[in-house]
Amino acid sequence: MASPRATARLKPSPLSGVELQTESVVEQQKLAAAEAAARLMQDGMKVGLGTGTTVAFLLPAIAARGCQGLRCVATSPATERAARDLGLTVEDLDELGELDIAIDGADQVDPRGWLVKGGGGAHTREKIVAGAARRFVVIVSAEKVVNALGPPVPLEVMRFGARSTLQALGSASLRDGEESPDGNLLADYFGPVGDPRELSARLSTTPGVVEHGLFAPELVSEVLIATESGVERRAGARRGT
Repeated sequence: MASPRATARLKPSPLSGVELQTESVVEQQKLAAAEAAARLMQDGMKVGLGTGTTVAFLLPAIAARGCQGLRCVATSPATERAARDLGLTVEDLDELGELDIAIDGADQVDPRGWLVKGGGGAHTREKIVAGAARRFVVIVSAEKVVNALGPPVPLEVMRFGARSTLQALGSASLRDGEESPDGNLLADYFGPVGDPRELSARLSTTPGVVEHGLFAPELVSEVLIATESGVERRAGARRGT
């Protein structure tokens, strides 16, 4: 059975005039956040590229900057294809080593800097790339900022014993027919988040869970939040960047 997240993606519905207007505002904010992040690019940088709808605005903005010698790492095949189509150079992370900067979106951002990521299913690669960068910048539109994190929390799980893994977690279900870029299954945890650090530890120590979509504040250098009045910068907890 498909998860509520997957069902929501597959079930189209007509938009009213108000919804269309709201959608337009969100798209404008995604573009503003993406353009602000693109201005951080400099010649010769090694750049980690995230995955998702906000990153779809980021890639053309980076290409338009015309920086020379950019070398990029993509967190998903979709991002890699889009980046290459725009003329960006994409290489393997192991070839580049430490990155100067990684830029990605988020599904939720709370006041303490915790993130929920992985709506697109690439959160394992996104976390690896974020950790490999000296500076991790998150770009979001205003509606992604929440008072407290809530479900669903994306999961990547092994195919072997997947049912047992989900039973151990409780309140978790597989996405219908979806897999990660590395061929593992995608699922979502629908239980209460509560203390994100406690849930993060629990998910990380559950056998069969490859990775989860909770990103700790210590991983984040800064968050660029696009609002109707402009792009706000929120400092992250990551030091030395």
